[in-house]
Amino acid sequence: MTDRILTDAQIAELTPDQRRDLITRLEKPLNDLIDPVFLTRVRRIRLGLLIGGSVAMVPWLGYLSVTLPDNYVAHNWPITWIGFDLLLVTFMLTTAVLGYLRRQLLVPAAFTTGVLLICDAWFDLMTAGPRDIWLSVFTALAIEVPLAVFMIFSAQRLMRLTLMRLWVLDPGMRLWRLPLFP
Repeated sequence: MTDRILTDAQIAELTPDQRRDLITRLEKPLNDLIDPVFLTRVRRIRLGLLIGGSVAMVPWLGYLSVTLPDNYVAHNWPITWIGFDLLLVTFMLTTAVLGYLRRQLLVPAAFTTGVLLICDAWFDLMTAGPRDIWLSVFTALAIEVPLAVFMIFSAQRLMRLTLMRLWVLDPGMRLWRLPLFP
């Protein structure tokens, strides 16, 4: 039975396309990992919730645009800001630790940190008073947005590198063209 097993030398001689084909043929079938009926049901529910939620947001945004006051006294203001900043710091530290440990969870942590930094810059700018607006503009443009872009694109580069090493992604292929699974 072991007569037809490829040697290391034979594998080294394969082209990238031949290796990718070999890996695809050898990978564990998806049906062995998860029930396909369950997977289809979850996918349908997820898509329904996202599409339904997006459609429901349109009239809600219209309603908010005509009913929200220009000024509003916010309750729990310190807890809101401190809570958000604690979340941001938690993700920044988690990203740092996962990067130091060289773990794959770095990818979603870095992406999430980037998104939270953009949210922080947005809310800083939108809630800044007249005396604070220039400080908010400076921190958004000099710190938060560049760091967010760095984190998001770093997550994308790490995902691309991982997928290329696993022969799942061609070097020139864009991530948005890669199917979730066959």
